[in-house]
Amino acid sequence: MGFPGTWMTESESVVYRVVPKCACSTIGQIMYYSDHGTFFDGDIHDATGGMHKWAIEASQPLIEANVKAHKSYAFTCVRNPYTRILSSFFDKICGIQRNGKRYRGNLVPLLIQKYGIEVGEPETGFEFDQIKSFRRFLLFARDTIRWRKPMEPDIHWSAMSGHVSTFILNGGRYDKIFWTEDFNDGMGDVLKAIKTPKKVDLKKIPRFNESEGHGPKRAHPVEDYFDDLSMHLVKEIYHRDFALFKYDFDDPSNKMPIGEIDLDEVHAKLGDT
Repeated sequence: MGFPGTWMTESESVVYRVVPKCACSTIGQIMYYSDHGTFFDGDIHDATGGMHKWAIEASQPLIEANVKAHKSYAFTCVRNPYTRILSSFFDKICGIQRNGKRYRGNLVPLLIQKYGIEVGEPETGFEFDQIKSFRRFLLFARDTIRWRKPMEPDIHWSAMSGHVSTFILNGGRYDKIFWTEDFNDGMGDVLKAIKTPKKVDLKKIPRFNESEGHGPKRAHPVEDYFDDLSMHLVKEIYHRDFALFKYDFDDPSNKMPIGEIDLDEVHAKLGDT
């Protein structure tokens, strides 16, 4: 299986396991900058040089050798499951992607037909019942994860613990897991722990949100999207994420963690999946 979703700087100063919808564009650009003193011109996910990625075949032996020997500091970043699944819905289901098309081609027509989900259109200002459509999307996300129907689960809404676990199961070990909601402190700890060819001043780093502006804006507070059934579905899908990364399941309005992440617990519990 190797180390899918793993990125490493060319200098091998640091290794990062990407978790989609968890500040990965900003983190990738910081890694790129730390080697080159400039940002990648475009979406960092499209970069095929200037950084090692598991998706690049030539990078795989370098990443594997580094991770298995734990040569470099390794980290990842997680996010509140409530805000993450909402972000996935507005970006991947409602939004127009950077290629000008809907995500995954026929996915949205499938959702409209099978689940009655509305997504709106750019020319009408993306007007639709966001709460009703999101709750129907949650049923679809649950179906993909629990029964792998009508399709395999997508990386943008599959559980964070699943992404994080592949790194551990194949012989990797994290030095740091931090929260998107406390980004500057978490990324600051990473940068303090490593030596980079170029100095990074976090205060001057912009936020690279590649999904922003391609779809509707959230019209309601986070908690309005989650009734009792929706919370039950979220708990079914993301129960390990809440437990391991210390988020508040009972209060969707509280995006902040309620405890400290225990790296030993994460490695023990995700190393047995």
